[in-house]
Amino acid sequence: MSQSPAELRYVSSHEWVRVEDDGTATVGITNHAQEALGDVVFVELPEVGAQLGAGDEAGVVESVKAASDIYAPIGGEIIAINENLEDNPEVINEDPYGDGWFFKMRLDDATSVDDLLTAEQYDASCDD
Repeated sequence: MSQSPAELRYVSSHEWVRVEDDGTATVGITNHAQEALGDVVFVELPEVGAQLGAGDEAGVVESVKAASDIYAPIGGEIIAINENLEDNPEVINEDPYGDGWFFKMRLDDATSVDDLLTAEQYDASCDD
């Protein structure tokens, strides 16, 4: 059983959200997701300025095994992307909760994060 960081929130499509001190949110994929994908070789991220709703497709991550869509776990505007992933997609495998983040958002509704899964709930869903 994987132990997901307790300070993050999660969605069943395997993205995580960290609300930052300034009220913005950082988004990435979980350790469970990167392990299932295998070695990540390419990532396509959304454009800065894009407005996404919760559940909207935000990009694609490709591995040696498969390609998988990335979804916005919450609604908001993309304010930054992790440009380091363009040349170093393997960082997603090495540090999915740190340097392997995908994008940052300005949230439409900061309370929407409260509706996402806790680490305990997410880990339990992965064990099913």
